[in-house]
Amino acid sequence: MNASPAAIADRDARNAAVALGLALPVDVLLYLLLPMYHDLFGVTLAQAGILLAANRLVRIMGYGWVARRYARYGDRPACLWAVGSAAVCGVGFATLSGFWLLLPLRLLWGLAFAALNLSTQALGTILPEGASRRYGRSRAYIALGPVVALPLGAVMTQLWGPRAIFFLAAGAALLGLLAARILPATPHEQPAARRGLRLPNSLDIWSFLEGLTLDGLFIVGLSYLGKDALPGGAVVVAGSLLAVRYLGEIVLSPVGGRMADRAGPERVLVALSLLTALALTGFGLGWLWTCSAIIVVLRALQLPLVAPIVARRTPGPGRVQALAARAIWRDIGAGFGPMMAGLLLPLVSAPWLYGVPAVLLGWAAIACARAR
Repeated sequence: MNASPAAIADRDARNAAVALGLALPVDVLLYLLLPMYHDLFGVTLAQAGILLAANRLVRIMGYGWVARRYARYGDRPACLWAVGSAAVCGVGFATLSGFWLLLPLRLLWGLAFAALNLSTQALGTILPEGASRRYGRSRAYIALGPVVALPLGAVMTQLWGPRAIFFLAAGAALLGLLAARILPATPHEQPAARRGLRLPNSLDIWSFLEGLTLDGLFIVGLSYLGKDALPGGAVVVAGSLLAVRYLGEIVLSPVGGRMADRAGPERVLVALSLLTALALTGFGLGWLWTCSAIIVVLRALQLPLVAPIVARRTPGPGRVQALAARAIWRDIGAGFGPMMAGLLLPLVSAPWLYGVPAVLLGWAAIACARAR
């Protein structure tokens, strides 16, 4: 008996998410370990910062190239290449030292993540019916890898140093080949090439501001403003704190997807963005831990919303390129946010630094709903 289109879409979205979830520890473990043990990787702290930003920079420039090839060859070839590349990066991080040897691996990972991320979004929204629920569930599968890898990596680092865990991360990425090999190999339609510059729309601006505030200003500000209240620099504590963020995605992203399917993703986006703006304002006013917990919850609930909105507004051959454009704008914001925080936190009062972007985030969400 043939499976229904909805069941096939659920299966493919789940397999793409599992492939990304198994590849992701290669990246998240480096965020945990490289700043703490940069000397053991043969780099300075400044070089470590560049390496951690390199994957976003290459995605900003290369997402369009990846999207065209992903659309041309389909999910199976793209994801097989991507998880294989993640395994190569894991072995490299375990064995190589020095900035110029690690930089190509970070650039390779950036392109691999772009392919896997596009596949999860495209397959999660391939059917309009249930897209928010399907994509919310896939976000939970994606987060499983980091939730397991971060505490395990922290413990292994205390026992055997920061390198050994990357061999396990490479092995996990190779397991992702099992999920990637059963993905569909059907190419995706591509729109006719557009010439000239395109001004950002309301959803682009919201994606930029969400990356700027939640993946940039908030993360850096939590460390900077809460450094006196945080426990010592034990790697286990840091790994556990990072794992909590992904645990929130496992529990709450499916909830956000179901909310969007019932009430409409634009309405949920506006409500959650306005609540996020209030929480960011409170964070800047000094209620660090209460507002941090609220922001983590709201971020997890918002993750499944944008891709279904894009799919509804850009049906047909333009869908993959539109999904890539949203990812680019979020990466630009997430890349600019830490630099902005590092420059302005010592100079500008926190209520202004977080209050102004919070207002802009709420305004952008309202603009997205009005543009529907």
